[in-house]
Amino acid sequence: MSGALISLIVFAIVGILILLTIFDGFVIVRTREAAIIERLGKFQRVAHAGLNFKLPYADRVRDRISLQVQQLDVMVETKTRDNVFVQIPVAVQYQVVEGREREAFYMLSNHEQQIVAYVQDNVRSSVANMGLDESFSSKDTIAHNVAESLRDNMAEYGWNFVNTLVTDIRPDGRVRDSMNSINAAQREREAAIAQAEAEKIRVVKEAEGAAEARKLQGRGVAEQRKEIVEGIAAQYEILRQAGVKENPETLMLVSQYLDAMVDVASKSRTNVMYMPSNPQGMQDLFGGMRDALLSTNAMNQSIDYGDDYGDDYGDKEDSKPRPAQPRQQQPEHRELPTYPSEDEQPEQGIAQLVRKALKEK
Repeated sequence: MSGALISLIVFAIVGILILLTIFDGFVIVRTREAAIIERLGKFQRVAHAGLNFKLPYADRVRDRISLQVQQLDVMVETKTRDNVFVQIPVAVQYQVVEGREREAFYMLSNHEQQIVAYVQDNVRSSVANMGLDESFSSKDTIAHNVAESLRDNMAEYGWNFVNTLVTDIRPDGRVRDSMNSINAAQREREAAIAQAEAEKIRVVKEAEGAAEARKLQGRGVAEQRKEIVEGIAAQYEILRQAGVKENPETLMLVSQYLDAMVDVASKSRTNVMYMPSNPQGMQDLFGGMRDALLSTNAMNQSIDYGDDYGDDYGDKEDSKPRPAQPRQQQPEHRELPTYPSEDEQPEQGIAQLVRKALKEK
């Protein structure tokens, strides 16, 4: 019984060892990974994705390396050319070059520290030559310089840098507030200038429009006066052709007066206009117009009388007396025409008075 039991235990141990050996000879590697296999402490090979075989108990998987693109965020604090301290976050995207997993694993003890050092050195050397405003507009330049530096220095170690991004530039809070105040003042200044220019254009255009309106208004008034003068001249000529050769302007004045009264009564905005309504008032109105006609006629006759006698007074500027020249011809005595009084013929109109005056002359 004891011998059989011992044999069973031995077979069990051997079976377990065989199973362990079989399982230890297989290595499963996932996609986008690489396994570093060492044999007795020495690098043997790199196992890629899938089922891989290795020598049991002699080979072992030292480590697994990801072949995916990784991202490392680096915060760099530096000073610009105008002595403003800023914080610049930089995102570095990198991966292991396939086929160079050995260099990427063995040549650098801590590749992340190496990348951080290169990023900080390059960012500080680039931003130190820029002002604060220039650094905001040159983020792509900074990122390009960092990427070039990393590719040149880290390529021999089996690392490939896909992209380098400068995500932000963060100055001190007080500096940001000052920049915002400056920008706000500049925007307000530009808005004030634009508003002033608009007001200037509006005023100029209004002045030009007013000048043009006055010009057109003056032209219209001139044309109106021209037409009025031409109309008066035409009426004057018509009166002369009709036989009214002396003082036709008086008749025209009376006619225009009556037209003006009709126009005031029909087109004026006044609600009340006082006009004489009794016979005595109408007689006063006609009498005034008749007196104006008689005064004009008498003035014209006196002018004709003076022309017949000539100039008896001489030049006022000549201080020496001159003998009076004898009159060559005694002018004929003319009697002024007489007209019926207001009491005798109150029913006659102004036109009848004018025609009678012209006939008597």
